[in-house]
Amino acid sequence: MLPPADVLRRLECYYDAVPRPDADPEDIGPFTLFVSRGAWPFYARPRHGYDGPPAAAADVAAVRARQHALGVPETFEWVHDLAPDLLDTIRSSGLHVHQHPLQVLTDPLAAPAPAGVRVRVLDAADPALGPALAVQSVGFATEGTQVGSAGRDERDARAAESPDRAGTFARRISTGQSVVVVAEDGDGPLCVGMHQPVGDVTEIVGVATLPAARRRGLGAAVTAALVEDARRHGVRTVFLSAGSDEVARVYAKVGFSRVGTACIAEA
Repeated sequence: MLPPADVLRRLECYYDAVPRPDADPEDIGPFTLFVSRGAWPFYARPRHGYDGPPAAAADVAAVRARQHALGVPETFEWVHDLAPDLLDTIRSSGLHVHQHPLQVLTDPLAAPAPAGVRVRVLDAADPALGPALAVQSVGFATEGTQVGSAGRDERDARAAESPDRAGTFARRISTGQSVVVVAEDGDGPLCVGMHQPVGDVTEIVGVATLPAARRRGLGAAVTAALVEDARRHGVRTVFLSAGSDEVARVYAKVGFSRVGTACIAEA
C-alpha cells in the first residue's frame, strides 16, 4: 500500500474527476462547484491544485450564494486530512458537518454469500436494477445495522414510485461509470452496492441492505464482489466512506483500513 499521504492525494484526484462527466465545474475562489447536468445535484469541493490562501467565510458564502441561485442544495464535501482548517470555517457558516471514516482496501478478504443467496453484477438491461435501487432507498431510510421490519413489500412499493431512476443508472452502467452488484434470493434483491471507477481508482458507494435482511453478511458479500470486479478490471485503489464507526467495522472485516476522514456539510 502507498504511504497515507500518497493515497489521499490519489483520492483527491479521483474526487475532482468523478463528477465531471455529468457536471459543469465552476471555480469560485478556493472551491469548485460542480453544477449537475444529470438527475441529481452535486456539491462544492476544495479546488484541485489550488495553492492560494485557505478558504475564508466569505468564500463559503460566495459558493452558497451561487448554489442558492441555482436552486441546488448548499453542500460541500472534502477530505479533512487534506484541508484541516476547513472544518471550523464551514461550521462557522452555519452548515452541519457529517464526518465519515475514509477507508482504503489493504487486504481483501473473501465474504461468501449465505445459503440461498446469489451475488452478481447487473447489466444495464437487467430487470432487477429497479428493485435493487429501491433497496437503497429503503435501507438508507433506516440507519445503522440493526435488523428492522422493512423488507420486500417496502422495496417493491418504492420501486413503483421511482421507475425513472433505473434508466439513469442503466446509462451509467452502459458507459462504465457505475458497476452495480446485487445479492438476491428467489424473491428479488436483498442488498445492493456500486463502485464508480475512474482510471485505476474506484469508490464503493451505496451499499444498503433491506432492514429485514440485515445481520446475514449480505453487505460484506456485496462489498467483496465489488472489490473482485474492480480488481479484475485493473483498479489499484479501492476506497469508501463508511456511514459510521459501526459500519466501518463491518468494512474492516473485508479488508478495509482507515486512512482519514471524509466530511460532508449541508444546511
